[in-house]
Amino acid sequence: MITKDTALQNAKCIIIKVGSAVLTDENGLSFSVLKNLVGQIAKLHKMGKKICLVSSGAVAAGKKALGKDHKIEGLSGKQGAAAIGQGRLMHEYEVLFQEHGILCAQVLLTRDDLRSRERFLNAKNTFQQLLQWNVVPIVNENDTVVIHELKFGDNDALASLLCNIVEADLSVNLTSTEGVLAKNPLKHQQEPIEIMEYIDNIQDLNLDELCGGKTSVGTGGMYSKLLSARRSAQLGVPTFIIPGKKPDIILRALQGEKTGTWIYPTREPVSRRKYWLAYQSETQGTLTIDDGAYLALNEKGKSLLPAGITQVEGNFGTGALVAVVYQNQKIAVGLSNYSASELKKIKGLSRLEVAATLGNAHYPEVIHRNNLLLHAAI
Repeated sequence: MITKDTALQNAKCIIIKVGSAVLTDENGLSFSVLKNLVGQIAKLHKMGKKICLVSSGAVAAGKKALGKDHKIEGLSGKQGAAAIGQGRLMHEYEVLFQEHGILCAQVLLTRDDLRSRERFLNAKNTFQQLLQWNVVPIVNENDTVVIHELKFGDNDALASLLCNIVEADLSVNLTSTEGVLAKNPLKHQQEPIEIMEYIDNIQDLNLDELCGGKTSVGTGGMYSKLLSARRSAQLGVPTFIIPGKKPDIILRALQGEKTGTWIYPTREPVSRRKYWLAYQSETQGTLTIDDGAYLALNEKGKSLLPAGITQVEGNFGTGALVAVVYQNQKIAVGLSNYSASELKKIKGLSRLEVAATLGNAHYPEVIHRNNLLLHAAI
């Protein structure tokens, strides 16, 4: 396995994600934090690094501009605040980057922009062109128009998907804490808790047990950051979760200073196509499987057949992304060759019985192994 120091020094393309809890203070956007962040990115540029910045802060900037006399309520309130604040946030970035002779570009995305393979590849080409020009893409979810079905969830999730789009070597997640706590702070309030220096196998972590609630001004919290890191690890990309408000913390970390939590990638990364397939949209239903099917999927690398399915939930069509459940745990996601109504007719049946039920024009597999991702972080 590649060492932390080697990974930090050799990373050519870096995703830096910064959230509202880092960028804001009681007065709104923190100019000192923004200025220091941009200064660090400028120095990374001089070192030959390509940087893609995922930045929150638009809603917070909008709230500040509106003042205390305006209540921000409901989805329309948040989207209105984002519309006001996004321009203000980008203006700050443009002015600060200009001081270093660097161009930046605003990129606003929804999940729908990445759901289509054609649009995904178009986005990939656009990012590659910007990075080739040494422009810093500043990416945010398009909060002004996005609806629930098209949301990434938060910018942590967006950052993990961008790792695939820009083919990043490293993901840096700037947090308002010192790193990942070894215990849930909500359950261990009366005792000191150490920061985990590294996480060797993030797939083994019980995130529900380890993580506490969300931050007061953000939407993610540590659970979201670790879920994002789990996804990135599957792609072979390490994640560094470090305290974002500390001056020059990214540069200090690259120089070997002991800080934050380093998360190693998995030893056998998945393909970029499977990664896109698993995380491009929300699952539309669930398929519960028996012991034999679990063994075939998890240990033998086989496809999922109708005979191994015991229960079908949801109302989805052919080609939908569905979750595979075993003993109440989601163990995989994949594209279903059958609709929910068809699966309810053929679950538990052998191939000959399926043919007798649906006719000869049917698929042998419910989910082909090429369209299946085990241990998906959902």
